[in-house]
Amino acid sequence: MKERWLRFARAPWVRAALGVALSPIVCLLVAALLEPLPAELAGDGQGTSSVRVTDASGRLLREVRADGGVLTSPVRLSELPPEVPLAVLAAEDARFYRHFGLDPLAMARAFGQALWHRRIVSGASTLTQQLVKNTVKRPRTVRGKLREMAIALRVEAELDKRTILEAYLTRVEFGPNVRGIEAASRLYFDKPAQKLSLAEAAALASIPRGPTLYDPRRGTDRLERRRNRVLDRMQASGFVSAEAADRARAEPIVLTAGHVEGGAQHFVRAVLSGALQRELAGRSLTEVETTLDADLQREVAALVRQTRERMAAFDASAAAVIVIDNPTGDVLAYVGAPDFFDLRGLGQNDGVLARRQPGSALKPFVYAVGMDRLGLHAASLLPDVELHLSTPEGDYSPKNYDGRQHGPVRLREALGNSYNVPAVYVAQEAGPDKVLELLRHVGLSSLDRSADHYGAAIALGDGEVTLAELANAYATLARGGELRPLRAAKRARLGDGAEVALPPADARRVLSREVAAVLGDVLADPNARLAAFGRGSALELPFAAAVKTGTSKGYRDNWALGYTREVTVGVWVGNFDGRPMRGSSGVTGAAPLFRDVMVAAMRERTPGAPADASALTSVEICPLSGQRPGPQCPHRVRELFAGDRLPGASCTMHVEVAIDPQSGLRAGPGCRDAKRVVRERYSDRFAAWALGAGRPVVPDQWSPRCPGSTSESGSAPSVAYPFDGARFVRDPGVAPAAQSILLRARASEGVSSVRFFVDGALVGVSRAPFTRVWALAPGEHRLHVETNGGASSQPVSFAVE
Repeated sequence: MKERWLRFARAPWVRAALGVALSPIVCLLVAALLEPLPAELAGDGQGTSSVRVTDASGRLLREVRADGGVLTSPVRLSELPPEVPLAVLAAEDARFYRHFGLDPLAMARAFGQALWHRRIVSGASTLTQQLVKNTVKRPRTVRGKLREMAIALRVEAELDKRTILEAYLTRVEFGPNVRGIEAASRLYFDKPAQKLSLAEAAALASIPRGPTLYDPRRGTDRLERRRNRVLDRMQASGFVSAEAADRARAEPIVLTAGHVEGGAQHFVRAVLSGALQRELAGRSLTEVETTLDADLQREVAALVRQTRERMAAFDASAAAVIVIDNPTGDVLAYVGAPDFFDLRGLGQNDGVLARRQPGSALKPFVYAVGMDRLGLHAASLLPDVELHLSTPEGDYSPKNYDGRQHGPVRLREALGNSYNVPAVYVAQEAGPDKVLELLRHVGLSSLDRSADHYGAAIALGDGEVTLAELANAYATLARGGELRPLRAAKRARLGDGAEVALPPADARRVLSREVAAVLGDVLADPNARLAAFGRGSALELPFAAAVKTGTSKGYRDNWALGYTREVTVGVWVGNFDGRPMRGSSGVTGAAPLFRDVMVAAMRERTPGAPADASALTSVEICPLSGQRPGPQCPHRVRELFAGDRLPGASCTMHVEVAIDPQSGLRAGPGCRDAKRVVRERYSDRFAAWALGAGRPVVPDQWSPRCPGSTSESGSAPSVAYPFDGARFVRDPGVAPAAQSILLRARASEGVSSVRFFVDGALVGVSRAPFTRVWALAPGEHRLHVETNGGASSQPVSFAVE
């Protein structure tokens, strides 16, 4: 019998069969010997070094892989409750301690099930193989699978089981962009892994089988079913008692948002990339102590999530916030999106660093240029009347948000109420190049196109900036005109152990202290914005704060920015995909969040005045003219001026005139019953507006009963519209007779009527406010106007196509 078996074993075909059967094993062993241990698992198995990112007080915000920024935190088995590794083994590899990196029994089972069911029913990868798959990139081919198996054998030969399990718990995905059970525990349950309950441990152990499929933020029903199966396996393996498993099954999966869910992901990514602080870009780091206030960060993150729910009615899905400490430039809170992991809402976009149109939020800096270049002050009268500018694209005529014109407005009112027309006027008069120059000086480097590209529309935010840049520009106003770069990190430790201190950067003056003080006082004045925003809006806080809102074209972006002496808060609300919101403006969309964040940021601080008015002088003025009040001025207000820009002349707009009580017209010496009353006198620029607005203007005619001087020797009239060089294009889809423009003229006081001449032909006569409808006729045309006294304007040329 023995000799028969020996002859059988020595048979050539038996030896050949054994060779065929053993050759894959031999090949795997040889490949394992040739494959180096993955560098990521070298040493203690944790592999690539991680970077610890802490808040300003040293509390851990996040630990991330130095090579990719994926959320992770190394773990040690000694720091974990026993239920955590047991849950992982029950879920993924119950025979972990009994195999050598490959599990032949599991492979045979999976092969048999595939043959029986004619499809893949279960996998046979060991925990070690899964670790290799998450560590070494390989093609999804048979050759790639064989290499994975060979590396698994090498890992088992080089590392002990404890180290392999620790590496698995540190490196394997527990959700999209979440690596390691410690990171998952803090993300989903806001607690370290050492405090996980049995139910929570089993739930987390269920995720690596399908990190996206079982992502608890997409719903917990599917995850709960898998968790219960893991608990069944733990009970069957004797890892837990039946009573403990039953209690765990009855425990619901309740997610709790913590620091990471609170929005620190964007901040950590921005810090490590050097986007906020260039000193950290490209450095090999092991630890970074940031400027973030973790308590404030958590509160701000919760407010951002609440805002997303509130703004759903306006079809807005995203919001971002930054809070800056003014004296140092430190970033105290930073939320880039309501939910970093919201793939549908593009949550990994960073709203603090994204470029968006700022709308009216640039206006304070436009007026700063006007103060510097044009000698303007808070009482300067600006025109809020119809304005036309010639651009390469044709006629540009800005409109106010409320669709109205407000005539002559003081700079304080123009900025406080965010009127568009005066801001564009100032930008045009000062020069778009000068406006752009200042905007870049205050840190808005994203405005990288030429001044010709932006034009005077830069005053209305016709460009793109980041929230971080814009908030720091407002912090510059809070510092009295000194720009200080943002600081996100206070200290860093490099890979070689060297420590790098990162003190606040030096400040650089970019605005005069007086200009910054005037702007801060205007932005903090609730009366200055009363006409546009009324009382009780979200811009009113329980303490003094300078505030400005902005709304971009098409309602795509809402902004609210402001400051106290201590902190600056910047808020953006919109959609990351650029779609417009429904009827939401800065005051309704971003301002409520701004108010809540500012109140939170100031809770432990004593508010100081946002504007340092110590260098300014308070002077009484007439609110209509902005000049010193005269005896006829019915009202007086106080205004702040720099010492070198005090108003000199008395009011020229309130005048006392004699009125015929019968006709209401001006009375000459012949009317003994004439009454002397105070009326308003407007310049040519505002005369038509004043009449249309029903202002109590000086009558332009004398009473026939007692006429005064009939001389019309005032200044020559002028053409107000169209402007010289204007070009009009007729719409071929509209009847020619229905296409016309409104000719407008300006004339001095006392002129009763003007005549309009187009190409030398009289086309009409008009009394104040001196307008005439003219049907568009193709060709080149010249227009001038004349008064009844014979005074003639300069002609203007325009074309109709």
